[in-house]
Amino acid sequence: MSDAVAAAARKRGERRKAQTRASLIRAAQELLAADRTNVPILEITELADVGMGSFYNHFETKEELFQAAVESALELQGAVLDAWTKDIEDPAEVFARSFRLTGRIHRVEPQLSRVILSRGMSMISSEHGLGPRALRDISRGCETGRFTINDPYPALLIAGGAALALGHAIHDQPERDDADLVDQVTEDILRMFGVPPEDAAAICRAPLPSVHDVLAEALPDLSHNDQLDSA
Repeated sequence: MSDAVAAAARKRGERRKAQTRASLIRAAQELLAADRTNVPILEITELADVGMGSFYNHFETKEELFQAAVESALELQGAVLDAWTKDIEDPAEVFARSFRLTGRIHRVEPQLSRVILSRGMSMISSEHGLGPRALRDISRGCETGRFTINDPYPALLIAGGAALALGHAIHDQPERDDADLVDQVTEDILRMFGVPPEDAAAICRAPLPSVHDVLAEALPDLSHNDQLDSA
């Protein structure tokens, strides 16, 4: 077999492996969103349309798969947040845009939202998604004097608790205008962090691009990263 043929065969194998892993993660996310984690591995593989043996090529346990499913969702969230705020300098505006986007995702992508919310407050301490980015933005706001709080970490806990409660409220109250609710909560948090009321109100009234467009921008990068991770 020539080197070129061997290389092509390896790439096909890597693509199939990545596709299998992605199918298992999607199945796990579907189960997490439905709060159905107490299921046998066979049910997961049937939902993913892969063989039982394929499962153990990627994960040792069901718990390991569910952890990967949550981290994948958090990585998507993180990619969206990075795309959303990449051209903004003001730390208060960066934080607000990230928080406003996170709030809007709950209604636009309910399955993704439920997967992320399934982690509860542990999403704040995760190395992926909203938590580390929020801490980075709050810390920068403190360093520049934009926020008047003394310690970024308690502020992160306040914002994280609000984000979690907000997500559940949006799911529980489908009749409520989610954008208005998200923007009001964001404005209140900014004021709590020391941003003057008129500035906080203006920041939270600023127009936003389509959530669908930002998700579409982030998805290709996430797909590429997932394939690399599973190779």
